[in-house]
Amino acid sequence: MSLPPSELPASFVIDVVDADFVAAVVDRSHQVPVVVDFWAPWCGPCKNLGPILERLAGEYAGQFILAKVNIDESPAVAQQLEIRSIPLVMAFRDGAAVSEFEGAQPEGAVRQFLDTLVPSAADTAARSGSEALALGDAVEAERQFSIALAEDPRHPQALIGTARLQGSRGESEVALATLARMGMAPRALEQEAEHLAAELRSATPAADAPDLEELRAAATASPDDLQIALDLAKALTASRRYDEALSALVELVSRDKSFADEAARKTMLDVFEILGPAHELTQAYRSKLARALFV
Repeated sequence: MSLPPSELPASFVIDVVDADFVAAVVDRSHQVPVVVDFWAPWCGPCKNLGPILERLAGEYAGQFILAKVNIDESPAVAQQLEIRSIPLVMAFRDGAAVSEFEGAQPEGAVRQFLDTLVPSAADTAARSGSEALALGDAVEAERQFSIALAEDPRHPQALIGTARLQGSRGESEVALATLARMGMAPRALEQEAEHLAAELRSATPAADAPDLEELRAAATASPDDLQIALDLAKALTASRRYDEALSALVELVSRDKSFADEAARKTMLDVFEILGPAHELTQAYRSKLARALFV
């Protein structure tokens, strides 16, 4: 049963101005979808649409937040978003505007718009799983991710969370296969999956490779053996000795670019992904890799 606008909990409908738009809308949309109603007191159609949105905010009971922005009182936001006509309704999720509609719409059309935004059962379970994982409760996290994947086998957040759990148990190959099941996802989740995949590949040394010191001795004894050199470089990467690993890997690329299906180059790219583009090692060795490949 929906609540009349006068009885709506304050958390469901909020007034937002220029000063708090980023925190109240953009930042908050990482936790729950935020629907922004841009309106003004002089706008006739706004008077028809506004009550519909407010009534549905009560009915949906926190599945989205309705943020009311009076453009006369918030000109900076209106200018930044290039709002030229109202009423305008914009939906924000995961820190970005994802959809919008302009003009007064009948309630049925507004419901359809909202239904594309509110969390599904899979979304809710995946979010619970991520929260449990952050708290260190692996059992509950895995249970929630399983619920999410039963609803949506390609749910990106649930697959990433499941892969993290598998990786923490040393099941790197299984975790990589889990990530490979991902379908379309927001860019932020794609980047998270790419970073995790790089970590998983880099944490897995060559199969049955001796320990690091044995590999160092073997590489010294057989300097022309590229496989031993590659095994050593991968072991250094798995040990997070990235400076030494990158030095060994770029040397391998210089010696034979295509050896082992370009394993040295691919491992270097994984290290760059782990360290990030701004890291000094990434910046230094990207140029060294380019020279090794093209000079």
